[in-house]
Amino acid sequence: MEIINNIKDLKERLSTERLNGKCIGFVPTMGALHDGHISLVKRCKEENDICIVSIFVNPTQFNDKKDLETYPRTLEKDCESLEPVGCSYIFAPTETEMYPEPDTRVFDFGSIAEVMEGKHRPGHFNGVAQIVSKLFDAVEPDKAYFGEKDFQQVAIIRAMVKQLNMPVQIIACPILRDADGLALSSRNARLSSTQRQKAPAIARILKESATFAPTKSLEEVKRFVIESINEVEEMNVEYYEIVDEESLKPINDWEESESPVGCITVFCGAVRLIDNIHY
Repeated sequence: MEIINNIKDLKERLSTERLNGKCIGFVPTMGALHDGHISLVKRCKEENDICIVSIFVNPTQFNDKKDLETYPRTLEKDCESLEPVGCSYIFAPTETEMYPEPDTRVFDFGSIAEVMEGKHRPGHFNGVAQIVSKLFDAVEPDKAYFGEKDFQQVAIIRAMVKQLNMPVQIIACPILRDADGLALSSRNARLSSTQRQKAPAIARILKESATFAPTKSLEEVKRFVIESINEVEEMNVEYYEIVDEESLKPINDWEESESPVGCITVFCGAVRLIDNIHY
């Protein structure tokens, strides 16, 4: 495993790998790696000859300066966790390396970027598209792996790849959860011990809602989820939308979509947690 900090060296290494006929897989991350990330890396390694993991906390996707400042940075520990799982290269650039000058590109993803996270975090997905497109240009992967916890983000990245005509296959991987159901997230490390005990209520209540969703109206299911989570101390639902899996447009009736997905964001204290469930 080799750690590379600049794009020039990365391109040189990967050019040699390609000349040797190697298939290149890529897992973009912001570090603070957990078992969810590691599961992506393992799948990447299984399906490709070369596995690259990037570790970069991207400033342009944070619309809250405090959130950027408090985002965990654990590069040394991250590198230690990647060594035994078959990672070939770690790309850990500086901010200056990725943004030698301001990125003024503005992407238009239409309605899929205007709902849920797009509505509540203005500019977030534009920043995601900026950094992921830069990383794809640097790595030129055959396949790239993302977790389905960031359901809307995966849709945005697929749209970006199509817009920019990038020859990379986007692979979405299932949410990995702790034994108590909480979706694994780098932000979980910021939860207090009390909050960590309460946070699994998100997944538990979503799962419970799926057991009776077919027999209840969509509005009744939404009300149940929001009210049940808000009853838990320190928990506050920012939004809960049931959307069509393909268009991401909110639906008002179960008949409007063959594949509805419930997407939720909850503040547990000051920590913002996201999750989703397929109905």
